[in-house]
Amino acid sequence: MNLLQTIGNTPLVELTHISKNVKARIFSKLEFMNPSGSIKDRIAKYMVEKAEADGKLKPGDTIIENSSGNTALGLAIVCRQKGYKLKIVIRDTTSKEKLQMLEVLGVDVIKVDAKIPPEEKYSYNNLAQSLSENDKSLFYIDQHNNLNNNETYYETLGPEVWQQREGKIDYLVAGIGTGGSLFGSAKYLKEKNPKIKIIGIDPIGSIFYDYFKSGKIVESKRYFIEGIGDEFLIKTAQLEYIDDMIQVTDKKAFGWAKKLAFEEGIIAGGSSGANIYGALKLAKEIDEEANIVTLFPDSGFRYLSSIYNDKWMRKENLI
Repeated sequence: MNLLQTIGNTPLVELTHISKNVKARIFSKLEFMNPSGSIKDRIAKYMVEKAEADGKLKPGDTIIENSSGNTALGLAIVCRQKGYKLKIVIRDTTSKEKLQMLEVLGVDVIKVDAKIPPEEKYSYNNLAQSLSENDKSLFYIDQHNNLNNNETYYETLGPEVWQQREGKIDYLVAGIGTGGSLFGSAKYLKEKNPKIKIIGIDPIGSIFYDYFKSGKIVESKRYFIEGIGDEFLIKTAQLEYIDDMIQVTDKKAFGWAKKLAFEEGIIAGGSSGANIYGALKLAKEIDEEANIVTLFPDSGFRYLSSIYNDKWMRKENLI
């Protein structure tokens, strides 16, 4: 077995302590147990191997992508295993731990000012594509618009959840970043049982919630949760699979991440805090027995300088 063969088949655990005051049972996939520490290992492997099969990649080529860190780290280990070079466009506000690990893995990191408006050519959102268009030696993965992202989870995560719960699932609750993990899994699960409800989680400042509720695209605002939300509608965000959405503030997401560590001993990131907040909010609203599955996309050890640092939290007015 090589490193890439350890990706996926992560544990699904019941959260018995944090959910003790609700009637529903809540379960979570511990996606931080993938080898690079996040759910994004799945798309890194799957999308690279798809590109190889299509003849778009050969050993020695350079891959480029824009990432909030987790896809970057997943791609870094895949590239190390397969012999590709990697360039990553990343916001300068990304956690120090992620940036340090990318450097350890030999990634060419291109930091961009997070304050640059998303529609501008040199913004986080557009620079990777712009560079690839001007340099044909670069292969742009494009996780935000490449539907192989969603297909990854249709083929892997969705079936794992179904098998681990033996089909006993009523709700899937998860944040929307690229949307691949939620919508790919949702497609699979709804094919198995159309009655399963899919609930998206979106940070306040992102555009998905307002677009889903009203069909209007609002102006995005800065938020601190990494890995979920967006400033644009993207192809991988297949909102037609959603039954409802829940908004979450940075403060609530980070507070629930800490509560998760205190009550369950699970040290996870801010998007996990957002997901457990949403799962519990749903459980309280339905106030009945049900099986709710959520995802913990990455480890809290990636946020020791931010979420788990009271000095940083006070500085950003988050506690």
